[in-house]
Amino acid sequence: MLNCPNNPLSQRIASLPAFDCHTHIDTRHPVARGIHDVLLYHMVISELYAAGCPDGARMSEEPDEQEVEQRVTRALPYFPLITNTSGYMALRIILCDLFDWTEPVTVQNWRQLDARIKEYSARPNRLRQLMEKSNVKKYNTELWRRGDGSLNHYFNYSMEWAFFTRAQWGRFDTALIELEHAWNHAEPCGPLPVTLTEDLINFKKKLKTVDDVKEAIAHFLDKTPYDDIIAIASHLSTDVAYSSPTDADMAAAMARRADATLADQGIYASYIFNAYLNEYERRGIKTVLQFSTAAEPLPFESGSKMRAETPFELAKIFNAHSGIHFNIHLANHANNQIFCSLAREIPNMSLNGYWWHNFYPSFIPRVLSERLDMLPVSKTVGYFSDAYCAEWAYAKQKYIRFFTAQVLSERVSWGQFTEDEAIGVAGQLLGGTSCKIFGVDFEAMQAQWAAQK
Repeated sequence: MLNCPNNPLSQRIASLPAFDCHTHIDTRHPVARGIHDVLLYHMVISELYAAGCPDGARMSEEPDEQEVEQRVTRALPYFPLITNTSGYMALRIILCDLFDWTEPVTVQNWRQLDARIKEYSARPNRLRQLMEKSNVKKYNTELWRRGDGSLNHYFNYSMEWAFFTRAQWGRFDTALIELEHAWNHAEPCGPLPVTLTEDLINFKKKLKTVDDVKEAIAHFLDKTPYDDIIAIASHLSTDVAYSSPTDADMAAAMARRADATLADQGIYASYIFNAYLNEYERRGIKTVLQFSTAAEPLPFESGSKMRAETPFELAKIFNAHSGIHFNIHLANHANNQIFCSLAREIPNMSLNGYWWHNFYPSFIPRVLSERLDMLPVSKTVGYFSDAYCAEWAYAKQKYIRFFTAQVLSERVSWGQFTEDEAIGVAGQLLGGTSCKIFGVDFEAMQAQWAAQK
């Protein structure tokens, strides 16, 4: 599946080393722990929910056997309704390529598959085997998922701690909540989830004044372990109206927090973001700031959305902070051209992969083609998986290699590239550009990989 024997570039691109620069793989269990880690990846849950499955929420981070059984058995009747989706195709790739399983998963056989996944996952060096099969030489994951550091040779890390510029469904003080989340922890920890519940925000310390906000921002900056990370990851919500509020504007908005409005949301997020970037640049910090954008919260996950004004509001901010590199992954294809045009004119901005609502066969070739037309290859990262286990990282890299070969081979047929030149471009898309942007030594990464064998 997703093999193209008639494409002369396909095999060569499959052999290129790759760097997966954005995942959520937990190094304590980097491969699938059981059937739920494969079948109930959150993007598949969304498809099942759309098909009528009663469960739209993500699985728990550490589900017990009862949760696994309940969620799997409730979901199984809906899988026949999503066989047309690319998420289901990715499932088939994982099950066939990695677990030698080709039959439909049913109420009668799911426990057999669960046992097989657990048996395969317990094999020695299973993670390395999957990496060899995918030719991914290193992953980048969240710092709080680092565990004891025993897999540092396979991982780099990004910090996801407080998302000042992310909106939440049904509330307007999220920027303050996110900053309070960081202020109430002495060291970086995991981020708040995409959907908040009141029990998660019962903080001991609350932001009451502008001075509190400034203290909390300083705390966040002071506690960020820059030597341990290659990026700080967050989200830029299009539901935030980005502006330049004053201390007085912020103080007035904070006084209205109990009855905060959409306009107040913009003040909170803009004030904190501007103050953070000003101090970040003043301190001379060079760690890349990586942002997702164009996906806004719904009750369980998100939908693709972008206000017309947002790209140029962000462009103004990026341009004002030329000492900071902003790496963007975008979930809205309709705005790809706009963001390409911004990246052409803003030296400290780059674009990253095909994120969330763009990670589909109908969008990947279009996004890549537009970026190849408009941007130097040093401005576009052509691969990251956003996966939560190595099996899903495998499936997603297979998608990316397939469509990269498709797009580049078409350009070879035009005479734009020779085959060798196309392979050079593919190598940059799969790892060279991301390693340069994030300060990872590509050659050393490959040498380290070989030495670990």
